[in-house]
Parts: sequence; structure tokens; C-alpha cells
Amino acid sequence: MAEIIDMPKLSDTMTVGTLVKWNVKEGQEVAFGDILGEVETDKATMELSCTVPGTVLKIYAAAGAQLPVGAPILAIGKKGEKAPAPDAPAPKEAPKAAATPPIPEKTGVACVPPAPAGEKAPARAPSDGSRPKVSPYARRMAEKAALNAAALSGTGPGGRVVARDVTAAAALPAPAANVSVPPPADGKGVQPDEDVAVGGMRQTIARRLLESKVTVPHFYLEVEVDAAPLLAMRESINRRLAEAEGKEALKLSVNDFVLKASAEALRQVPAVNCSWTGTGLRRHGAVHLAFGVALEDGLVTPVVRDAHAKSLREIATEAKALIVRARGKKLTPAEMSGSTFTVTNLGMYGVAGFFGIINVPNAAILSVGSTVKRPVVDAHDRIVVGHRMTLGLSGDHRVIDGAVAAEFLQAIRKSLEEPTAMLI
Repeated sequence: MAEIIDMPKLSDTMTVGTLVKWNVKEGQEVAFGDILGEVETDKATMELSCTVPGTVLKIYAAAGAQLPVGAPILAIGKKGEKAPAPDAPAPKEAPKAAATPPIPEKTGVACVPPAPAGEKAPARAPSDGSRPKVSPYARRMAEKAALNAAALSGTGPGGRVVARDVTAAAALPAPAANVSVPPPADGKGVQPDEDVAVGGMRQTIARRLLESKVTVPHFYLEVEVDAAPLLAMRESINRRLAEAEGKEALKLSVNDFVLKASAEALRQVPAVNCSWTGTGLRRHGAVHLAFGVALEDGLVTPVVRDAHAKSLREIATEAKALIVRARGKKLTPAEMSGSTFTVTNLGMYGVAGFFGIINVPNAAILSVGSTVKRPVVDAHDRIVVGHRMTLGLSGDHRVIDGAVAAEFLQAIRKSLEEPTAMLI
């Protein structure tokens, strides 16, 4: 009997998936384990494997379609069998006109919708002309999010606007921005004038980065590292590995050393290996290191588990395998979640220094710039050619203070400037 395959739930937070492409056609024979197509979730693009061998009887959704989890996408059965008709989803009742107040145009103000039926409606801002109550923290959050705190609906005591009200308002779709500009005078330009729909990954990145920047009080520190010892040791190790193992030898990157140095620094300053729970701190015993991998349609952060217990070689080997899986769009949600610290590196693009946005619920993110040659003063007061690397740290001030962050950066710098200690 034919079986209908539904849009699978490929991550805990996934509600909608995009069918990136189909690898099969109607009438094609498929076996267990064959790759039917690719589905983009809220975290990554993943392959859809066949679990029912047979013949593809019907493809219900075209490539590029966005469908909710559980929606029928194709049917597989015996050759010549008639494809079943999928159950039509129940139509959603159109919202009443007065259900949600309109968002004022061109004001940048978002409004919190009323509570669903049966739920207690949130307290509203005073309507008697008095000044709305806004907590100082909520006011600062609103300023960062370009929201008018006085226009928000307050759910705190007495209608007070609190942090959760700003978060809810910032998460709502903003009014469409007027981005119209004159067309290129030469009729060519650098690209076509067009609106481009983005996939679930880019939408998720936008939503989470906005949430992090609005709700997490970031602060920033920067240190300069003498990278000459690191570069020398890396060259020596890679040469010895090539001599011993040939073409298949592991080749260590600067980022591998930074990941190892981060794990060691988190061991020495475990206060950074924590998360904010909303009311307190959660200390993490294990160091799970996330690192950024740029893809054509976004950024993913695979995680090296238990990095505190792994050698430099083990971290490098695992990181390279995760990079291959990321670029092949084969990462699982489990391989991209549960991190306690994140490293992002733009040094390979010649970026001297920068500060990343914290990957919630991490307490900090380390940003790695390029290593540059420039004149420096050595220990004997001589001007010599130095190799300098800039490290930036974005910290969550609810979890760590400046002194703790500075101690952490000192620990990383010591490991990178005395890299032989990482081999012990």
C-alpha cells in the first residue's frame, strides 16, 4: 500500500521546512537510504533519506516550497499503484479585523498583540494621559532596538513596560521599509533590482541575532597577541606530520590552535563557561566549543564536544570533519546545538579585528582577526618585524564582568604565545 511521506521535523525548533530540491522524479524506483532531496530547516540544509523503498508515485510539493512540519511532500508505493490523495489541511480561520491593532506606519513602533481567548490580557499602558511606566532596563533595550518604549504595552505591575515586552515587540515583523532607490543610470548596475526571498536559515539567523543584541547586555574587550611563536610551531608540526604521514597527514590551522587555547582558558577561568538562566547562572562542567563556518546561504556553528578533555590533534581532526559536513550540508541539529562558548574567525579574509554577537546562551564569543606583520618593540627595546593577531571578546555582562573577561583573554594570550604548553 502506498505511503505518504510528510515534511519531517528535523530539529526541536523546526516548524516550517523549505524543499530546496528533489533528487527523484515521479515513477523513479527508490531504495532504503537513497537521498530523495534536500530540506532546509531553521538551522541548516539537510538531506532527506528514503525510509520506504518502492516507486515514487506522486510529488506533492515543488522545489522551493515552504511547508509546515507534517505536510505531505510525496507518496511512495508499488509501481502502477494509484497515488493517494493527501488530506487537505484544515483552513485557518481568518482573524477578525479588530483582533490585532495596526502597527503605525513609518514610526518604527511595534505593538504587542492581545492575549488569545481564555488568557488574561496583559496590563495596558495608562490611558489617562499620564506618563507610561517603563523600567530603566526595558528603556535601554528599547533604545537599542529602535523602539518607542512609551508606545509599548506593559505586562509588568500596574502596566509597567518590562524587558519581556520589549523582546516581544522586537520579535514582531516590522513595517515594510521603503527601500526604493532610483535605477542605475547606465541601465546595468552591479546586480538586478529585485526582491529576493530568503530561506529559513537566514530568517533564523536574523531572528536570533536580533534577540541576542536586544536582550543581552554586550560589552567588549580586545587584546593583541604575539603570534610569531604560534606560527613557527605550526609550521614545524605540519612539516613533521607531512614527513611522517604523507599526503593524508593532518594539517593544523591557526584556528585549531585558537580552539585549543580557548578550551584551556575556559578550564582556567570557568566563570566564562556559564549561561544566564533568566534568574541566575548555570555553570557548565564540560566545554563544548562552537565555531563559525560560512556557507553560501548563511552561517552555521558546529560544536566540538568535550573540548576540555581533547588534545590539539583531536580538536583539529574533529573540527575539520565538522567543516566538511557543514559544507556538504550534512550536519545534524545535534551537531550544532549545546555549545558553551563560540569562536568566530575572519582572519582568513584579512579582517584585522572585530566583535561578534554572542551566540545565546553562551556568555561570550571570541572573535579572531588576521595575523599581520608590523614594526614592534622587542624585549631589548629594538624595533623589529612582529607578527600580531588581534582577539576581540564580546561578553554578557549579566554573567561575567570586565575583570573576569580580561583574565580569560590573558589566559588565551598566554597559551598562544607559549604554544608548546598546549601539547602537554
